[in-house]
Amino acid sequence: MLPSVPLRLPALSRWLLPIAATFALGAHAQSVPPPAVLDPVVVTASRSPQRLLDLVADVTVIDAEEIARGGVQGVVALLQRQPGVEIVQNGGPGATAGVFLRGANAAQTLVLIDGLRVASASSGATALEAIPPEQIERIEILRGPASSLYGADAIGGVIQIFTRHGDAGLHANASVGGGTYATVAGSAGISGGSDAARGSVEVAGRRSDGFNAIVNPANFSYDPDRDGYRNASISANGRLQVIPDHALQVQYFRSHLDNQFDGGDAYDDRTITTVTAWRAALDDRFTPNWHSVLSAGDGSDRSVSKTGFGAFPFETHQHQYTWQNDFTLPAGALTLALERREERVDTDAGFAVQSRNTNSATGVYRIDANAHALQINVRQDNSSQFGNRTTGAVAWGYRFVPDWRVTASAGTAFKVPTFNDLYFPDFSNPGLRPETSRNVEVAIHAQGQGRDVRWDAHATAYRNRVRDLIVFQCDANFNCAPNNVADATLEGVTLTGRLGWRDTMVNASVDIQSPIDSDSGRLLPRRARRHGVVALSQPYGRAMFIAEVVASSERFDDAENLRRLAGYSIVNLALEWSVDARTTVFVRGDNVFNRDYELAADFGTGGARVFAGVRWRI
Repeated sequence: MLPSVPLRLPALSRWLLPIAATFALGAHAQSVPPPAVLDPVVVTASRSPQRLLDLVADVTVIDAEEIARGGVQGVVALLQRQPGVEIVQNGGPGATAGVFLRGANAAQTLVLIDGLRVASASSGATALEAIPPEQIERIEILRGPASSLYGADAIGGVIQIFTRHGDAGLHANASVGGGTYATVAGSAGISGGSDAARGSVEVAGRRSDGFNAIVNPANFSYDPDRDGYRNASISANGRLQVIPDHALQVQYFRSHLDNQFDGGDAYDDRTITTVTAWRAALDDRFTPNWHSVLSAGDGSDRSVSKTGFGAFPFETHQHQYTWQNDFTLPAGALTLALERREERVDTDAGFAVQSRNTNSATGVYRIDANAHALQINVRQDNSSQFGNRTTGAVAWGYRFVPDWRVTASAGTAFKVPTFNDLYFPDFSNPGLRPETSRNVEVAIHAQGQGRDVRWDAHATAYRNRVRDLIVFQCDANFNCAPNNVADATLEGVTLTGRLGWRDTMVNASVDIQSPIDSDSGRLLPRRARRHGVVALSQPYGRAMFIAEVVASSERFDDAENLRRLAGYSIVNLALEWSVDARTTVFVRGDNVFNRDYELAADFGTGGARVFAGVRWRI
């Protein structure tokens, strides 16, 4: 069932024109042989490597080149330009942020760093604002419920961030830049080795004086000062081949963010967030058809809010142990995984319970048979708090001509209550149940190439029904607690297209959606019925020009849909010049027309910003 979205025809035409042009030009070129399309390998959609063109899931890959060109303002701004993604941020690039994937709540999207969970076990949120783009090699976005692959919290999907890894040979990189609000940033890294032993180290730092986060003087937290931030990070990776087909891998990531915020007083209110992830793994290929990875690691989130009332620390750890086995079968591929996750909370808030454990077993079967593709996922999670939860998914694809394919899938997911929901003194409910969801979707994918034209296009329609939503409520006596009192329906259509004409490339996506409260029919807070992006890149000799338009229709800041957030469109421009094979000079302007808009009521977005610098590598 597709959402009923009231749109005037002219408005709809403006949104869909880039996609329609892509389909039209592609249809004109159908008689030409299929193109040689860049086909990256992804792992998030099935827990094991697959070519992007073979997936039966809805996945976007953000590669290192796109991150370098578009990640100046941070990972959150980079995600804003992806299909199916909306963002919210309480101020500048260092402020608290969240991602709505296909209209799901921010805590209903699972975020992984190199396969590890890093969200706060107390709040359920991932500090995306504390993950610097300089540390990232690529990002994979899996849209749609994925608890049958990764367990709790993947109702909207999964965002997996991969840090930079070393390759054979000697490589080095560095960057430095500066811009608006006295922002300066720099990074440096080195990697190298041989096939038998290699590693890498990357360090990065960034600071900004920022701007006043809350722009409404009537807000009780208003404080007319600048809210800046400081960030320092390091990542390291190593791989040692002990004997042929048997290797030891280690990885480490740490980011420290000190961000100021408005607290309604003259005190220098700030939140200090430290995200850490480490992992050690044995990577073994016992036979040509059996690949095994046994790993142990930890993802931690430490947050300290310093205000005029004192310091409030929260530290959580998620110890994670995994044994995954990938088998190549005569017909298809089978993945079997056993996992254990130990959540621990350390806080002065006085939680009645500060730990829980989850044991899991996952099975994934994939087969490609001529024009057909099939993937079946089954997973059971046994929680020390909530008992057994079984989730599953089945996805099918059919390539009815070489360049055209249809896919369909159905799956279930769940999210467990956070420790804050269950045990925060005077504002919690130990009787909460996990949220659950059921999703169905269908999609069509096409591609083609002519003499000067290459293109691909995708259309995905989905419907995700979420039950037992946890909502914070207060009674007439102002006794407040979360309760399982709501259901939500997340349905919509995502259209994406890419059109290349000679050296010119145009990418576009538009989401037409209806993320609503099932009982009231109102939009969920801070989510729009329409949002999309159009981006153009044009090379000129050694230079590359990039233009982007990011747009959204109106949203509401509250569940009652009384506080309106106006729609917006912003234009971003960038120019890169390759001085030589090693050196690139760049300048990027975000919101170049200085559009005044809000992602959260009363919080500013900083207006027009410019950042320029140089990147170097060998």
